[in-house]
Amino acid sequence: MKLVHRITIRISTVLLLLLTVWASVFYFILMDEINDETDDSLEDYSEQIITLALAGRQLPSENNGTNNSYFIRPVTNEYAAQHEGFRYSDEMVYIESKKETEPARILKTIFRNSNDQFFELTVAIPTIEKDDLQETILYWIIFLYLLLLVSIALINFWILRQSFKPLYALLNWLKSYTIGQKIPVLSNSTKVEEFKRLNDAMLKTARRNAEMYEQQKLFIGHASHEIQTPLAVCKNRLELLMNDPELSEKQLKEILKTLEDLDHLVKLNRTLLLLTKIDNSQFQETKAISLNDLAKKLLDDFNEVFAHQNMDVKIEENSILQPRMNETLSNILISNLLKNAFAHNLEHGQVSIFIQKSELIVENSGQTKALPEEEIFKRFYQGSKKAGSTGLGLALVDSICKLYNIRREYTFSNGKHRFRLVFPASILI
Repeated sequence: MKLVHRITIRISTVLLLLLTVWASVFYFILMDEINDETDDSLEDYSEQIITLALAGRQLPSENNGTNNSYFIRPVTNEYAAQHEGFRYSDEMVYIESKKETEPARILKTIFRNSNDQFFELTVAIPTIEKDDLQETILYWIIFLYLLLLVSIALINFWILRQSFKPLYALLNWLKSYTIGQKIPVLSNSTKVEEFKRLNDAMLKTARRNAEMYEQQKLFIGHASHEIQTPLAVCKNRLELLMNDPELSEKQLKEILKTLEDLDHLVKLNRTLLLLTKIDNSQFQETKAISLNDLAKKLLDDFNEVFAHQNMDVKIEENSILQPRMNETLSNILISNLLKNAFAHNLEHGQVSIFIQKSELIVENSGQTKALPEEEIFKRFYQGSKKAGSTGLGLALVDSICKLYNIRREYTFSNGKHRFRLVFPASILI
């Protein structure tokens, strides 16, 4: 979710809560004010009638055309003692002139005349329909909320978009920057101090990364040369020593074992350096690679190497799988998967390859239990030790998958080990 949208949603949520509280408070204050004004009128009306009644003068008509009404009834002393002198209430009263019932505010007053006779005066003044008022307030609150919400959303979106232009420019610059290539020019003028500092920090970070990247490239190149050279020299000397006729059979066997260890060390060194190069994104060149053709070519090579195991090998192509990758890395990716399928198989076993539009599956028979999925892609993991294996084959597969955002999966079913690669649409042709 974009920052602008997140801010707008949060403001809208807070605004909804505030408006709800405000509407509730507004309603109760409004009703209290209406009741207060009505009560004042009731008191004046009641006082006028009581004054006339006590003075023995003629009382006004109970229905004087204003919808106000009253009636007086005598009450007992006990009734007067049990009830308050002034009682307000909201009731429904029948309006004779309108022939209908409407809400009214009622005031009941108990008074006593000169003969100590108690009377109860009930005066009623029609008031507003509170249910209608609630609906009206709710309607206008909803209308006001939607109006404010749309207005605030549009205003916030425009203001935030204008304010965050330097941030978007910096994000686009970061997207265009690839480590190992020339740092692009950052044209992002702004008067905001925080954005200026962020621009400077990003440029310094990019320059520092570029320097570290070049240093790592030099280190890897030097390490490769400095390590491989003495190893090659040692191998040559041992091979020359094997030609010495004075060596015993036991000494020749020891030299052969040493040569095997040196070969393993050379292979291990090359693989570790390759892993380091992949992790440092030193394979920048890419091109469209047909994995269908690559898989068939590598299958032929492995069939020759493992011909003695008499394996049943098949490839099923349902579509053309053509991602844009580095040619060397694509070769390493497929060859390591196939080598793993052949090397860890059984005699008269099976190797199957399934190629879809966006995925490649390599399936093979092997040991009759599932491998630990979280362990097999780690460096130097070897479930069943194979001669000459470095334990880095699937680690290379994992590094290449991470480089190109390829989803890799391992499953075991019906005695078959299945490795599935799902290629993202961003690299497919």
